Amino acid sequence: MPSPIEHIKEKSRSLRGAILETLKKASETHFSEEDAQVLKFHGCYQQDNRDLRNERKKQGLDKAWIFMVRTKCPGGALSASQYLSLDKLSDAVGNGTLRITTRQGIQLHGVVFGGLRRCISSIIGSGIHTWGACGDIVRNVVASPSPIKDGVHDQIQQIALSISNLFLSKSKAYTEIWINSIPVEYGLENENQLEEEPIYGKVYLPRKFKIGFVIPPHNDVDIYSQDLGFVTHVSANKIEGFTVLVGGSHGMTHGIVKTYPKLAVPLFFIPLEKLSETAIAIVQTQRDFGNREDRKRARLKYLIDERGIDWFRSEVCSRLSFVPEEPKPFSFSSVSDRLGWHSQGDGKYFLGIRVENGRIGDFPSLPLRSILRNLIQDYQPSIRLTPNANILLCDIDEDKKEHINRLLVQNRLFPVSLKTVARNVAHACVALPTCGLALAESERVFPQIMDKIEEILVELGLSKEEILIRMSGCPNGCSRPYNADIAFVGRAPNRYALYVGGSIAGDRLASLQKRVVELADIPSVVREYLEDFVQNRRPEESFSQYWQRINPGCEESTPQQFHQEQLSLQAKNST
Repeated sequence: MPSPIEHIKEKSRSLRGAILETLKKASETHFSEEDAQVLKFHGCYQQDNRDLRNERKKQGLDKAWIFMVRTKCPGGALSASQYLSLDKLSDAVGNGTLRITTRQGIQLHGVVFGGLRRCISSIIGSGIHTWGACGDIVRNVVASPSPIKDGVHDQIQQIALSISNLFLSKSKAYTEIWINSIPVEYGLENENQLEEEPIYGKVYLPRKFKIGFVIPPHNDVDIYSQDLGFVTHVSANKIEGFTVLVGGSHGMTHGIVKTYPKLAVPLFFIPLEKLSETAIAIVQTQRDFGNREDRKRARLKYLIDERGIDWFRSEVCSRLSFVPEEPKPFSFSSVSDRLGWHSQGDGKYFLGIRVENGRIGDFPSLPLRSILRNLIQDYQPSIRLTPNANILLCDIDEDKKEHINRLLVQNRLFPVSLKTVARNVAHACVALPTCGLALAESERVFPQIMDKIEEILVELGLSKEEILIRMSGCPNGCSRPYNADIAFVGRAPNRYALYVGGSIAGDRLASLQKRVVELADIPSVVREYLEDFVQNRRPEESFSQYWQRINPGCEESTPQQFHQEQLSLQAKNST
């Protein structure tokens, strides 16, 4: 039997629901549960401030309803004016911050019901949109962000935009609601007038679907975490084709042992000119065979695991007009971004700036939002957002570098961490107070945790070591913790599972080392692993290489590891 959300999508009148009618009611503060599901396709999540939830409940008040609005920016590309428009909106309708996402978009947090239409309409007016940034659809297409003028990086950006446009929903609901604000009635007698979705069909995909493009050796999009990943193969500065990876996803659900993280696996190699055909075939295979009864098992990785990679390859190939080749070899060195100053190869430069956890705001220690706003207003760079939630200011003339450096020094904004390399790649998800799934803190506590870990790294002589550290507020893993060298995954307030042994290249899953670590104990626990690394590493050996060497048979992350207590309880109850 299809899940309730499948029925919601089917009855939504091509993603219209009653969203517009609800927006026109001045007394409303939020949408119905059904329309909140439809609203996701429009790039918006209905949330509430969880910091206020208990107190409001005691007072007999409704939840403090707020909304998160997410932009869809293929490849993370923005113009200066588009960024500045989002910056203004963060004050006008949001909480005064911008959050760079791991899918190269921008999230506005704290938007109240009365400001929602203004928010999305203003985003559309700036030349970008939110359509399909959330929901059971192809999400924002990520791509290697560096603006290097080598004939390949720019082409990958263009390809990401093209593929994103290919998978946009054909429904006019977005235009009707957020631009025209005129409800269009579709009764049973004229339901055939609803837009056809040649790729998605009437009920869209079983679950969200993520596509990414990467250019080796930099795995700066975490390609193994994508449902569908394209690894670029280049010959004579031209793209010859892609090795296709399928079935990646970090998400799993607390207490549900049939869910687990998984890295994407190679499927085949395709020539450049067959890219769109291949992408459609893979998405439609997921559309036709993905699990529509159990959303916890609806991602592509579960279909591949249930039916087998050989079956999946055969099914996809039956939809193609050509015969793909065997996957070609490739390798990655790091998931890190190019931070600091870099030549683009065309006489201009780009500046990569680390944004801790992707949060751009004016903080007591650093007025980052104001600094970036002034830089972008004065120098009008083009912008790339990265899947590591950093920002690249691009197309800067060489004679402007000195002026910009002076501004950075004056404002104590350092593009890269001055203390440790590990800080430059560290990341945490949003978690509390806005995420409804969070079991523990993440973004709000991670900077303090990293401060203490940095002290340990410096003390042990590891300040130059690229060690990938991530934190997630729940097992859903939005910060991609399961392929990190060291990761903390929230289990309950102030309690985390500790995973160790992923890879700075993003190509290996970590394994569970401790089922429960108290928040206050995280630095001392990490110290134990770092001290062992210092004592037992070989010359020039990275933490990833060291861990793999001393744990050659180490079990990868599995549901049995994370849900050990749940399995024990099930076994006890069955006896």
